[in-house]
Amino acid sequence: MIRKLLRAATASLLITGAAQAEDTVRIALIDPLTGPMAAAGQSAIEHLKFHAEHINETGGINGKKLEIVGLDNKVNPQESLVQLQKAIDDDIRFVTQGMGSSVASALLTAVDKHNTRNKGEEVLYLNMAAVDPAFTNERCSFWHFRFDAHVDMKMNALTDWVENQPDIKKVYLINQDYSFGRAVASSARRMLEEKRPDVEIVGEDFHPLAKVKDFTPYISKIQASGADAVITGNWGQDITLLVKSAADSGLDMPFLTYYGAMAGVVTQVGDAGVDRIYQVNEYYGDFEDPEMAEQQVRMYDETGWDYYWLRLSTMLDMLQKAAEKADSTDPVAIARAMEGLSVETPTGTAVMRAEDHQMQLPLFISVLKDDMKYGAEGTDFNYHRIAKIDREAVSLPTSCKMRRPR
Repeated sequence: MIRKLLRAATASLLITGAAQAEDTVRIALIDPLTGPMAAAGQSAIEHLKFHAEHINETGGINGKKLEIVGLDNKVNPQESLVQLQKAIDDDIRFVTQGMGSSVASALLTAVDKHNTRNKGEEVLYLNMAAVDPAFTNERCSFWHFRFDAHVDMKMNALTDWVENQPDIKKVYLINQDYSFGRAVASSARRMLEEKRPDVEIVGEDFHPLAKVKDFTPYISKIQASGADAVITGNWGQDITLLVKSAADSGLDMPFLTYYGAMAGVVTQVGDAGVDRIYQVNEYYGDFEDPEMAEQQVRMYDETGWDYYWLRLSTMLDMLQKAAEKADSTDPVAIARAMEGLSVETPTGTAVMRAEDHQMQLPLFISVLKDDMKYGAEGTDFNYHRIAKIDREAVSLPTSCKMRRPR
């Protein structure tokens, strides 16, 4: 009798769980949630969960509740594949990731293979920040959509600005030693040669990802080189500790960054970063749009994290719009609906280019300032916009030859 009751209870729980799963669209975030790069992953998952509340309040994903599931990959490609399989086994059909193009490369290959072998159980990869240009060029995939501007798009915008900065004559390049960091360095060399052939690259370093605890030796090399500006794509702990060492050493020159506003930077450098740390991004800290300003205040009050990841809100908004257009939550139908789709953001229109699944969006150059109305990380510091690069100017051609499912 007891066994019958237990079997009945178990069956009831399974039915309830299945029903809940059918009423929910889940996205697995596969990124670092522990270890030296945890701040990057934690800030991203908090932003996703924060905006998921808005999605659910406005109809969900084609009527279904949106849920964010965090899976810790420790910035390791092999661990990422383990977490991807865990998501697939749990019937999660959407994954997102952004911290590390080496991880993205492994996920892209694995998702392609899974979808080829498992018709009807396809997974869609929503890339929020892994910006190796190859992913929307020679390695483009129908199953992959990128919501961040890639390395060359950002460098194109940054060097357009450098072109009109005559005081920048000698540049030092320092980047993480993997595909993304090397892409940043290569792009900087190529575009500076095109736009400012008078600029001299006086030094270049590649350091291990998330391994350097003290960047003082690198700062000493920059000081000795005679550089008057630094270009870096560093992110996570590697940007925080780099600019901290620069501030501690009194290095007085602009740092032109991709991720200068990532969690921890502002509190680490404070006054020493004012008018020295620049970033190129789809976001800036003036929050001129009232709704975006309200989101910054409310998110920090509720979570302790800043409204840094505008592209994550854009990604979820586009997913919601694509599901509505397709009248479906099936990944294949959503992928087809997302091609060519546009959404309005607080900083301009974002368009998902059908040709390569690369988001087209405006970018901004901003610089760290004090006495900002909406401070970052509970301070008075944040990034003030100094230049806008329109979506059309940010856009670059693609070599993608997309193969679509029949």
